[in-house]
Amino acid sequence: MRSFGLVVSGALGSALLMASCCMPARAAATHATPLAAQVRDGSHDFDFELGAWNFRVKRMTHPLSGSRQWIELDGRTKTCRVWSGRAQLEQMEVTGAGQSIEGLTLRLYNPQTRQWSLYWGTSKAGALGGPPNVGEFSNGVGEFYAQDTYNGRYVLIRYIWSRITANSAHFEQSFSEDGGKTWEVNWITDQTRVAPAADCSGGSP
Repeated sequence: MRSFGLVVSGALGSALLMASCCMPARAAATHATPLAAQVRDGSHDFDFELGAWNFRVKRMTHPLSGSRQWIELDGRTKTCRVWSGRAQLEQMEVTGAGQSIEGLTLRLYNPQTRQWSLYWGTSKAGALGGPPNVGEFSNGVGEFYAQDTYNGRYVLIRYIWSRITANSAHFEQSFSEDGGKTWEVNWITDQTRVAPAADCSGGSP
């Protein structure tokens, strides 16, 4: 961001200088309060995900191709705490349209930046893929971004969490080829709570 300077001269400048010198110290201290209030602990922002869920996935079969073909898959997920809540592990199993996906999401919270890093992997790949999507929640909506490649093309990836209640949540993944000017949604999930979960024991969802 550019910064702009303002030059004030003559009698007006002297008056402003005197006014600033004579300002009570307690008045300056009041300006620090709003800045301190902006600092928030986001380490519990994903607590709503803890537990077991029924999962409905809508997946675009060929993103960024002009195709509008979607398939639907159903299954279960389970999310549990790691490191006393500073990280989470989610296991997902969904099937449908002749496909089966075993997925894993690792969420890590950075207390210095107060942001989450979200890593995604599948049993088919056997590895966590690409750079993490990084971001945070504001006013009940979580936005997370990464730059990666898809079929050899550079894209921006956006995750959005919204419509969050005690027993439901909505998620969308989108790709952008033009630096975020336009987005194409290619993965949608809606989930309904089945039960709470206390830890990561017990294997699959």
